[in-house]
Amino acid sequence: MRIVFMGTPAFAVPTLAALHEAGHEVVAAYTQPPRPSGRGKKLSPSAVQVEAEIRHIPVRCPASLKSTEAQAELAALEPDLAVVAAYGLILPQAVLDIPMHGCLNVHASLLPKWRGAAPIQRAIMAGDLTTGITIMRMEAGLDTGPMLATARTPIEDKTAGELTAELAEIGAQLMVGTLIDLPTIHPVPQDDAEASYAPKIDKAEARIDWTNGAEAIERQVRGLAPFPGAWFELDGERIKVLKAEIVAREGKPGKTLDDHLTIACGYAAIRPVRLQRAGKPAMDIAAFLNGKPVPAGTLIG
Repeated sequence: MRIVFMGTPAFAVPTLAALHEAGHEVVAAYTQPPRPSGRGKKLSPSAVQVEAEIRHIPVRCPASLKSTEAQAELAALEPDLAVVAAYGLILPQAVLDIPMHGCLNVHASLLPKWRGAAPIQRAIMAGDLTTGITIMRMEAGLDTGPMLATARTPIEDKTAGELTAELAEIGAQLMVGTLIDLPTIHPVPQDDAEASYAPKIDKAEARIDWTNGAEAIERQVRGLAPFPGAWFELDGERIKVLKAEIVAREGKPGKTLDDHLTIACGYAAIRPVRLQRAGKPAMDIAAFLNGKPVPAGTLIG
């Protein structure tokens, strides 16, 4: 098939690679324009742009697809299908109508649960036991289109970063298989009554509230690792917690219960396992405490 691929972050790369390796003609990779990154704020291409250039796939980086010019350029490619994976731009109805077989999306949840921008993080933070990938035919609504295929995986103790990498691979293989079976697939409408939404993570959600229970805080840590990272404040310094364990101890929320940085929560306690100081690489708890001892009885902000 003649496919236009649309995606931006690392999550989308396995799907682009799988389509190309399956023998489809990927006529263009649409991705968001290079963004400033790092301390020098140098413009950096997206992960999809890097992968596409390695594979000699033409790259297009429009700031929007709303203009008639951008839509005409897409139509000129005469695609059979558009495959979308975490593109990050809204596709107007005029764009959805261009490919002969429409636009298929790789969505990182079991729809209709967790429609929206942050399905992986929200599933972890909510305490879901299972998540997965849904291949859906796109329409104008937010992740509301009919479903063509699904695949499940347990969440267990995975971080958002680990689960994103796993789901990216699952999504790639599921999309390739879906295209093989496409002529015989009967799309299943979503039940809007069962829908839930996964809004983008707000920076304010990253600060740890020690009055919450230890289980909720541990899920917050996993759901926000490695980025943006759940954090607390110690001596005016912001400390990210990248991994933590639950400890069956009680105390005043936010107070350390020993010299090992066991911190009391609203219920039970949390002991960080892996942390990151501002401007420093991530480190385990022993290395952290070796450089910054925290005695029992310290109040954590």
